[in-house]
Amino acid sequence: MHPILLKFGYITIHTYGFFVAMGFLAGILLATSEAKRMGIDHEKIIDLCFYIMIAAIAGSRLFYVIINHEIFLSDPLDIFKIWNGGLVFYGGFIVALLTAFIYLKIYKLPVWRTADIVAPSLAIGHFLGRLGCFSAGCCYGKECDFPWAVTFTHPETLAPIGMPIHPTQLYSSISNLIIFFFLWFFRKRTKFAGQLFWMYVLIYGIARSFIEIFRGDFRGNPVFELLSVSQTIGISMSVIAVIMLIRNSPSMKKGSVN
Repeated sequence: MHPILLKFGYITIHTYGFFVAMGFLAGILLATSEAKRMGIDHEKIIDLCFYIMIAAIAGSRLFYVIINHEIFLSDPLDIFKIWNGGLVFYGGFIVALLTAFIYLKIYKLPVWRTADIVAPSLAIGHFLGRLGCFSAGCCYGKECDFPWAVTFTHPETLAPIGMPIHPTQLYSSISNLIIFFFLWFFRKRTKFAGQLFWMYVLIYGIARSFIEIFRGDFRGNPVFELLSVSQTIGISMSVIAVIMLIRNSPSMKKGSVN
């Protein structure tokens, strides 16, 4: 709705970049607090969050450019203008996951306990980041006539102007906030290391795949002419999460011993 938050002479603060930055900051503060509670070196968690941040931005932008490469052919330097919007969550998630795994192995931190620490941070950070998407107009929805439809009018918005559409950015933001509260409530009730992380992957994958139905922006070429790239990844990750949750549940392990 409002791509530009503030302007001071030649300095422009874009709303999208502001919310993304706030999302990372909130995530780092939350992960640091959880690390202290769980008895893990919080300074190493701060360093981990820094590497995750860089990897997430690079990976999410790379996926966006790959999917929408045609729009960058005329001006390749636009690739670096991330403040205008254009980040694919799953691209950042995958690259950040690989980066985090390498970091944890190097510094010998417990992989799945650390993943549980970071899971709520991912949800709250994504909640704030999607508010930035709404401000910039990216990740917009299809045309609709629902009472809660939104119409973008700002000339610099990335969404279609003057057309009532699904506020898919808000759908995603609200779903991530709900996921965060669920994880926050459940974090002291886990039965095994990694449970919170895989629950996040499962619930987010389902929510994202559903919200994709209402997206109106270009989502890349459909997989099997049916699913978007993000839906395909989301469903695949959800299946993996279900397998990991079942495989690591105490009841399954107890049953295998007997």
